[in-house]
Amino acid sequence: MSGSNVLLTGATGGIGAALAARLTAQGARLTVTGRQEAALKTAADACGAKAVLADLAVRSDVVRLAEACAESDVLVANAALPASGDLLDYSEEQLDRALDVNLRAPVLLSRLLAEHMVARGRGHIVLVGSISGKAATKSTSLYNATKFGLRGFALALRQELRGTGVGVSLVQPGFVRDAGMFAATGASTPNGIRTVTPGQVADGVVRAVRRDLCEVNVAPLELRLLSAIAGQFPGFAERLQARTDVDGSVRQIVDAQRARR
Repeated sequence: MSGSNVLLTGATGGIGAALAARLTAQGARLTVTGRQEAALKTAADACGAKAVLADLAVRSDVVRLAEACAESDVLVANAALPASGDLLDYSEEQLDRALDVNLRAPVLLSRLLAEHMVARGRGHIVLVGSISGKAATKSTSLYNATKFGLRGFALALRQELRGTGVGVSLVQPGFVRDAGMFAATGASTPNGIRTVTPGQVADGVVRAVRRDLCEVNVAPLELRLLSAIAGQFPGFAERLQARTDVDGSVRQIVDAQRARR
């Protein structure tokens, strides 16, 4: 990581701040991006990073960002929208924005930056997904769609780029406390599942790049086991969720995230 040009998306959020601090501490020459100018400047100043203002829901902004950061050795695609709630509650515009930010933007950035990385014979792409990319849950159909898609893309792209000197890693956090989309809701975790810290997510990203890991799941053991079972046996997971009293937590999360669609 030391001396590498690193592009970090979603730098203005709590997890983004932890990532920026950790990447800078590792000696990276960091470029951060976000869509809110004041918050982006604060994030960049905090770690001495270069800032590029961009809204990942605007397709021309994604291309412009890739052009401005063509020399990136490492892409950490961390930006995402919550996209929680029932699909029927979403407008077409909100649906498009979630798909663009959570899935299309990281795919396009990977495509545009990987071309330069392959030409140089070195580089790494880290896609920050979610445990929701392994297991479906109630009132997260759109979020699940983007994270399932990101997982499939990452695993396949890794195989496509094998032998080029460019690695691809998928980092999937569970519920993150203190910062990030879940922490902002103030909700308790369903079934009392334990949480992880933004620092643990940042550690997972650094470990993924250093060791060229395929998939890093940053979550407590019980959540990793539950998501693995749900991924293999979705019908069983559906019946189990139906018998579990999680509606209160789900409603609280959805209500808190509604304004961020």
